[in-house]
Amino acid sequence: RRYPTVELRAETFNGPTHVPLPSDSAFLKALLFELRLVDNRVFVEHRDTCTQINHSSVYSLSTSAGDLWPVLAFQRNGLIYACLPLVEGPLEPRPALLTITGLSQGLALLLGIADYLSPSRKNEAEMNTKIGQLRNLLIQACPLGTPLNTNIRSLNSSFEDIQEMPADKDQPAWRSSTYKGKPQVNVCITEKVKCWQYDQRDVVDTWQVYGTVNCKCDIEGSAPNVTLTVNLPTNSAPLQDIVVHHCVTSVDPAMLMSTSAEPLDDSVYSGPYKFPFIPPSDSFNLCYYTSQVPVPPILGCYQLVEEGSQIKITVNLKLHESIKNSFEYCEARIPFFNRGPIAQLESKVTYGQLDLSREKSLLVWIIGQKFPKSLEVSLTGTVSFGAAGKEHPTDYVCTGNTAYVKLYFRIPDFTLTGCYVDQHSVQISVPGKPKITASRELISSDYYIWNSKAPAPMVYKPL
Repeated sequence: RRYPTVELRAETFNGPTHVPLPSDSAFLKALLFELRLVDNRVFVEHRDTCTQINHSSVYSLSTSAGDLWPVLAFQRNGLIYACLPLVEGPLEPRPALLTITGLSQGLALLLGIADYLSPSRKNEAEMNTKIGQLRNLLIQACPLGTPLNTNIRSLNSSFEDIQEMPADKDQPAWRSSTYKGKPQVNVCITEKVKCWQYDQRDVVDTWQVYGTVNCKCDIEGSAPNVTLTVNLPTNSAPLQDIVVHHCVTSVDPAMLMSTSAEPLDDSVYSGPYKFPFIPPSDSFNLCYYTSQVPVPPILGCYQLVEEGSQIKITVNLKLHESIKNSFEYCEARIPFFNRGPIAQLESKVTYGQLDLSREKSLLVWIIGQKFPKSLEVSLTGTVSFGAAGKEHPTDYVCTGNTAYVKLYFRIPDFTLTGCYVDQHSVQISVPGKPKITASRELISSDYYIWNSKAPAPMVYKPL
């Protein structure tokens, strides 16, 4: 979709550095080339040299009229999402990305479109229908080139209920409709833990926690005020890198100043974290955060040794005593890359059940919903392989004995930081007693335990 109003503004702002938009086909050709989706086997210096490693999703496209920048583009589920944000100023010298407000607006709009399309990615007919509705939805979400509502799923695909102006002048743009009924608020804190464990002296194990506070507020009124408080237990690590939704009306500046890029000190804000806001009509993420927790939830050791035509594996896992021993699911997956199908397997597990995948290239150790009283489980086995075929997985990183175990788990009603929402602290500026539902969960994300008997990709290694 093109916006002549935005193109005119760009020409005014950019002056002599302005590069006009090429045709759709020329833009697509340049974008596919820059994303290495065409001519990827040909070395092109301005695109492929080591000095041009791109650390963001912002690209410069080479066109007949000059370089088009900044083009925001990323791939998700087989689709490419791209837009060209407006730079309100000269393009030479190029301004810092953080100073271009259109980038964050464009990213929010693209993520909203991706969120709207992603549930239909396996149903081609449904996907085509949704893509056909996008034109109508974009008229509401981004009428003249400025995103007003990036939650595409909350919009109506027909024109029947579109209001040119809100009925109430106090109703914010992000509150697209009003609710009728008993007030209720649902809050869910989701924490994801990433981990890389090596069990080697010269390599430091690393882990990171990312949290999201998701809300769904069904409340009457055009602009209801809600205040939600996130609390931490005593002596817990403070929340850091907090990013709040644009509907939040005010926060303590100290809350936003704590960053994981700097060492913690006594002055770091440790809560309680209060968020006053006017909620959107649909579900939304109130805030994001990180935290420097002292230990990962599950400690592991993986050893893989090749002996002739066989390999011997040993996996030891231990649940830390501070972690709630109640899982919705917990399993360890042990893939074998660049080898043939598993022809013979002799194994012993002290707890749980070991299964072999249908394609015979993956062991799935189902630990279940609880660790034993000792909080320790182990697996030993001997594996031999048949002849390799094209259908078996390959990996350029996992060659030789470089291999890993990947953990998948979810612990309901638990967070690694310990943070929680006090239901009694939720304040709403509407009459009646609202129903408050608060939940929390811890989910694994990229939780790797590398073979300690072989070199592995390092997240961090001391000089």
